[in-house]
Amino acid sequence: MQEEKAFAKTGACAVRKTEGIPLRKILSRIYLIFIFILLYAPIAVLIVFSFNSSRTRAKWGGWTLQWYVRMFQDAAIMAALRNTLIIALLSALIATLLGLMASVSLLNMKHKKRSVVLSLIDIPMLNAEIVTGICLMLIFIALGQFLSRWGYTIEFGFATVLIGHITFNLPYTVLSIMPKLRQINTSTYEAALDLGASRWLAFRKVILPDILPGVLSGFMLAFTLSLDDFVITHFTKGPGFDTISTKVYTEVRKGIKPEMYALSTLLFVSILLILLIFGRGPKKKAASEHLSRV
Repeated sequence: MQEEKAFAKTGACAVRKTEGIPLRKILSRIYLIFIFILLYAPIAVLIVFSFNSSRTRAKWGGWTLQWYVRMFQDAAIMAALRNTLIIALLSALIATLLGLMASVSLLNMKHKKRSVVLSLIDIPMLNAEIVTGICLMLIFIALGQFLSRWGYTIEFGFATVLIGHITFNLPYTVLSIMPKLRQINTSTYEAALDLGASRWLAFRKVILPDILPGVLSGFMLAFTLSLDDFVITHFTKGPGFDTISTKVYTEVRKGIKPEMYALSTLLFVSILLILLIFGRGPKKKAASEHLSRV
């Protein structure tokens, strides 16, 4: 009898567990869908309004592509888009190169020194972005006053924005490349040196292919961060120079043009395609390596 009761209890518990699993799955899926709605509903609304023929958001006037045509005809928007892309590409490229050199230097340091330097690198990411922007602005002003003694000046514009973006992108590239460098086998690099290869050739042929995913991820992270930055750009730009973020901020006070909806839609779709392309690359590489091993 006791065995039958114990078996009945365990059977009842098993039934309860199996009955509870589908409910948890349903709730988790509902929660996931709710999160995606919160994240992407504003973007979906923006995309829909970019095709609205009416200039007001209060009514729907039908589907149209006129705002995309006018966007390419607007000189101010095209200048802001050009500045944004150039700043993002240059800052991401320079920050990735500097981050790669800094990561190699950190790898050769002792553990204590490396920990201290990495902690200092983490500070700009933990610090408020508005503080970084104000500090960069004050540095440029102080440096301009110092150089004015010899007749030189610092004008706020393309160069100051580029330096500002490189400054806040650099820590992210270091943190993307550093883990890959720690995973490499230094014996292959030393073997290449013993075989007569120069340090640069050994690094390019042995080390760089292994850390390339970290380099590319650091570059993409820096590019996307620079693409939509507003705070640092606002404090380091000068009059007459705008990026997409500062242009949108200026338009908000006057009323956003429908052309900005079209521009934002194109930027979102472009970044999404880039992420999909870079995301499929490592999967295909891993699959090919797995097949070659089999």
